[in-house]
Amino acid sequence: MPTTAYSSADTADARPGEDAGGPDPLGLSAARRRSAEIEDQLATDPGRFRVLTGDRPTGRLHLGHYFGTLRNRVRLQDSGVELMVVIADYQVLTDRDVADRLTENVEELVLDYLAVGVDPERATIFAHSAVPALNQLLLPFLSLVSVPELNRNPTVKDEIAHSRRSSVSGLMYVYPVHQAADILFCKANLVPVGQDQLPHLEVTRTVARRFNARYGRAAGVLLPEPDALLSDAPLLLGTDGGKMSKSRGNAIALAASADETARLIRGAKTDALRHITYDPVARPEVANLVLLAALCLGRDPRQVADEVGDGGAAALKRLVTEAVNEHLAPLRARRSAYAADRGHLRAILREGNARAEAIAETTLGEVRAATRTDY
Repeated sequence: MPTTAYSSADTADARPGEDAGGPDPLGLSAARRRSAEIEDQLATDPGRFRVLTGDRPTGRLHLGHYFGTLRNRVRLQDSGVELMVVIADYQVLTDRDVADRLTENVEELVLDYLAVGVDPERATIFAHSAVPALNQLLLPFLSLVSVPELNRNPTVKDEIAHSRRSSVSGLMYVYPVHQAADILFCKANLVPVGQDQLPHLEVTRTVARRFNARYGRAAGVLLPEPDALLSDAPLLLGTDGGKMSKSRGNAIALAASADETARLIRGAKTDALRHITYDPVARPEVANLVLLAALCLGRDPRQVADEVGDGGAAALKRLVTEAVNEHLAPLRARRSAYAADRGHLRAILREGNARAEAIAETTLGEVRAATRTDY
C-alpha cells in the first residue's frame, strides 16, 4: 500500500522543533521536571494512571532487567497503578534463531514476571500476536508518520548498526509506530523509560497529537499523549565489562542457579588493583560488582567498597555472589513453583490476551468512527 510523505502543511499541527525521530521537544530538563511531578501524583492518586511497558521475547530476563525495570513495574502495580505488560512477539519474527524458540521464550518471560511479583489479577500480561485490533491500529497510525521521520529514529539506526546490515526488515523499520499502537490502544498515559528513550516515546506523542488534530475535532481528544516516567535505575554492566545482554552470555539470568551465578561472578572482569574502591569512571568493572552487591544488600556502594577494602577481587566476588544469591533466592523459589505448571502460564496469558483485545476493540471502534471507516 503506498504511503504519502508529509508536506509542511500536513505537519503544521506539530510543535515548534518537533520531529518524530528527533530529540524530545520539551527538552530533557523539562522531561525530568514533569517526571518528578508525576511521581508526586503517583503518591496521591495512582489510580489515574495506566502504564504500558513490556519486553521482546528473546530469552530469559536478567539482573539488568530486574534492577532496571522489573522492580519498578512491581512498585507501580503495588501503588495502585494499572499495569499493562506487552510481550512483543511480533518484533522478533525476523530473528530466525529466536523465532524458532518463541513459545519457550514467551513462557520464560511470563515466569520471570510472576517470579518478581507482577500479579496477573492486577496487571494485564498479553502478547502482540494475540491482539488483532491492536495491530490493526498500526495502519492508520503509519499514515501519520513520514518516511524521513522513520529514517531519523534512533532505534531504527541502532538496529541497523547492530545487525551489521545496510537495512532492516519492514517490520523493524516501523517498530516505533508499532510501539505507538502498543501504548495508544489502551490509552496508556504513562510509560517508564530511560532518558535515551525519550525520542522513541516522542513518536507515540506525535502520532496521538496528529491523530487528535486531524480526526478529533468533533469527538474531542481521542488519544492521550503519554508522559514519560524517567528511570534513575543504575546501569549494570555484564560480567565481561560490556553491556549486559542476553545474547552475549555476560548476564546473570533471574532463573540461573546459585552455582551458575557463582561461576559467572567468579569469571567477571576486574582490574589489577587490590584495594577495592567505588569509582565508576576509573574502575568501571570493579564498580559494577560493588554496585551489584549494594543493590542486593540495600546499601550504599561506597560502604560496600570500604567493607571489602584490601580483600581484593576475590573477596569482592565472594560478597557479590552471596548477596545476589540471597537476594534472588525467594524469587527463584517462586519461579520454580510456577514453572511446574505450564498450563497455568498459558491460562494467565490467555486471560491477559482477552482483556487486551477487549480494550483494543473499543479503541479501534473509536478510531474507525473518527476516520469514517466504520461502514
